[in-house]
Amino acid sequence: MVFKVFLDANICLDFILQRKGFEIVDSIFERIVKGEVGGYVTPSIVHIISYYTKRVHSDEVLRQILLKFLTVVEVIDCNHEIAVTAIASGMLDVEDALQYYTAIHHKIDYFITHDKLFRKACLPNLPVLYPADFLALFYN
Repeated sequence: MVFKVFLDANICLDFILQRKGFEIVDSIFERIVKGEVGGYVTPSIVHIISYYTKRVHSDEVLRQILLKFLTVVEVIDCNHEIAVTAIASGMLDVEDALQYYTAIHHKIDYFITHDKLFRKACLPNLPVLYPADFLALFYN
């Protein structure tokens, strides 16, 4: 079974910018490239990646990075109903709520993030895992 995982912005940035500890995240992306895991992001995640990556790379390099990134992950989006549900959910961070409820709508299996507050707000139908926890759960 191929697991569908939503990759929060911090996970994507760790991978793209090779930030401290990116090796664990790199293992998840290796599995995505091999087709063992399906990786998903929203347009706002692409926007966030673009913003921070542009601080480090030229526009040309940024576009190359994003195009390569989008060959391995799929972009999913939310509609009006999902946005209303997310905002009304009570999650403290609206941006996080939009990502989370979009992932639920698209029947994603796991939400992967480094955000500690996110785990407190998760629902049983979409567990929130840290990268190491995801890998330990399925690949050890």
